[in-house]
Amino acid sequence: MTDAPATPPAGDTQAPVIRVLGQYVKDLSFENPNAPASLRGGGQPQIDVAVDVRAQPLEQDSYEVELILSAKADRDGASLFIGELTYGGMFLVQNMDDRARDAFLLIEGPRLLFPFARRILADATRDGGFPPLMLEPIDFAALYRQKAAQAQGGAAPESPAGNA
Repeated sequence: MTDAPATPPAGDTQAPVIRVLGQYVKDLSFENPNAPASLRGGGQPQIDVAVDVRAQPLEQDSYEVELILSAKADRDGASLFIGELTYGGMFLVQNMDDRARDAFLLIEGPRLLFPFARRILADATRDGGFPPLMLEPIDFAALYRQKAAQAQGGAAPESPAGNA
């Protein structure tokens, strides 16, 4: 099996080109502040999860997408764990208008990164002595639309590619 060429076929110079150039853990933090007491049984913990997506240009036609996942678990007012992950990806995006490129970077980019980031956060919680935190799939299109609606309310995006 061969890889598809990175350049558009001859005669079709306007076809969009999208490639994942790399992906990486940019920042990972896991805290278990009340161990070993936090590892003892008890009631069901309250788990709060936050998701953010950022995109920024790197050099011509290449962009960085950051998927930021934060999870905090509490039980009876005591912190069980705090996990934070920034998982990045570098993407080559050519032959797209600004709107299509931004939508790709803030919807499809994090959708491609999510399974890897999810596994890393699950492994971190498991290695911290808890059951693995298995995040539900995220609707990045809805997140993108929500951020776009907020931006139209007067807030300017932080970078040319925006944030979701």
